[in-house]
Amino acid sequence: MHVLGISAYYHDSAACLVRDGKIVAAAEEERFSRKKHDNGFPRHAVDFVLREAGIGPKEVDVVGFYDKPVLKFTRILETFLAVAPRGLAAWMHFAPAWMRERLWVADNVRREMGGYAGPVLFAEHHESHAASAFFPSPFERAAVLTMDGVGEWATSSVGIGEGNDVRILKELRFPHSLGLLYSAFTYWLGFRVNSGEYKVMGLAPYGEPKYEKLILDNLIELADDGSFRMNLEYFGYVSGLRMTSPKFDALFGRPRRAEESPLEQFHMDVARSIQAVTEEVMLRMARFAQKETGAKDLCLAGGVALNCVGNGRILRDGPFERIWIQPAAGDAGGALGVALTLWHRCFGNPRTPDPRDSMQGGYLGPGFTDDAVAAMLDAEGAPHETVSWEELPGRVADLIAAGNVIGWVQGRAEFGPRALGARSILGDPRSREMQSRMNLAIKFRESFRPFAPSVLEEKVGEWFDIDRASPYMLLVATVAEKTRLAPAPEDAALVGIDRLKSRRSVIPAVTHVDMSARIQTVSKETNPRYWELLRAFEAKTGCPVLINTSFNVRGEPMVNAPIDALRCFRRTGMDYLVLGRRILAKSAQPALREDEKVGALAMD
Repeated sequence: MHVLGISAYYHDSAACLVRDGKIVAAAEEERFSRKKHDNGFPRHAVDFVLREAGIGPKEVDVVGFYDKPVLKFTRILETFLAVAPRGLAAWMHFAPAWMRERLWVADNVRREMGGYAGPVLFAEHHESHAASAFFPSPFERAAVLTMDGVGEWATSSVGIGEGNDVRILKELRFPHSLGLLYSAFTYWLGFRVNSGEYKVMGLAPYGEPKYEKLILDNLIELADDGSFRMNLEYFGYVSGLRMTSPKFDALFGRPRRAEESPLEQFHMDVARSIQAVTEEVMLRMARFAQKETGAKDLCLAGGVALNCVGNGRILRDGPFERIWIQPAAGDAGGALGVALTLWHRCFGNPRTPDPRDSMQGGYLGPGFTDDAVAAMLDAEGAPHETVSWEELPGRVADLIAAGNVIGWVQGRAEFGPRALGARSILGDPRSREMQSRMNLAIKFRESFRPFAPSVLEEKVGEWFDIDRASPYMLLVATVAEKTRLAPAPEDAALVGIDRLKSRRSVIPAVTHVDMSARIQTVSKETNPRYWELLRAFEAKTGCPVLINTSFNVRGEPMVNAPIDALRCFRRTGMDYLVLGRRILAKSAQPALREDEKVGALAMD
């Protein structure tokens, strides 16, 4: 039986194909369209997952959509009517898209999937999130916590997953939303909503939580169970197109920061303050979930579950023995969630948890063949060297240890926003200059943003203060005491972003200013080639850690096909590109053509 799950029309559209309960393939539309956070119907992603399954549209038994458009439209209409006429401009902005496509999902599915005539079924938004968190998890029974901006009405939910069923027990409703609260600060700090939240999280360690009490006293009323009410006088998203209101500006004594303008210590302190409030809400919600369910394990999904600092706080200070986070925790994961909801809940099929999990390491996207890479490189006139699979790890480890930055493309692409060693840019974490070089000359992004370490799963406890695997880069922990370095006397005078220049550990390029790191553990079972590379680097240097960041430049999606990687490589300061077992040196490549120079400094 083939079940196709689809998410679309808001951000990060995606498709997932489940065959007899097993995830065959899943991918975001942006990877094919090359439009970041693409929210259109995922026609390319649908085509891909069907090809991967070896079927056509007529062989799909049922299509599931990740939320209920009519219910969501009702919420939007009721909200605008409640504030009319103030919401007229916003209504005129949103209404055409609803009238044109968002209310006609079933018709759109059948039109886009020529030949499909089966049923189109709908799950609620947070039901899809909860299913994406629990069903692929390694747990037989677990509490389920979902947190995001807003679905139909729900903005957060607490549920219980057991066997082949997930039930929502409690929910927080719009307009009171942890995701929208964090996005409001993202907007006010001069970053883009739905893409800049990572920047706020990365900026926070440079500041102090000076405004935490101001937020709790004025912006939200927080209860012991994690529920809260927002003071809507300070926010504009209910009745307008702005996230914050003039009263918000007055509370903090200044207007919204202009995009790309200098960051001051004030902005860092505000970022740290909203991060502290968010962590406290997440922790209280998690404690309430445990109290309600009595479960010893927790599953997380929804966009807020990508806040890996908050996840680390739940793991460290919360009541659960284990937590598992859906790697595609945002809307893209809803496609997977609705497909598994139909398979297990609607059709009553049993579930047998995988001891690791059933996400296959997250490598659910498109792959490529060696012959296809060779043909593409020849057609592009790209000089390259072909090495054996046995020789590859040692050769690349030598290049990284010599200070080179490597574009690394292997196997099937990742599903979700994190690069996990399939579409990655790699570097030496021991280099003091590597973070700034990779941020400014290769990623074309802000210098303050930290990079994540990939570490051999079996060595993680030796290098970081964590006692478990973190395969999806969704947990933050501090670097181990033995790796830390005493601050140099001249470092005492460093403040703000200049603190980045301080050498904090023996792996400074992946150690944030607060000694934290967003960790990815690499398993021989799920990614043997990347594991072999880490082993080879450890054999050469004694360090089983590499810098791992997504293979893209600012404003573009992660690369998908090998041709995407070649084009990105040509336009950046990467030194080498590794496509399967073929190695390309930047120094050997022809000069950029004029058409390739366009977009070389892509911005959000």
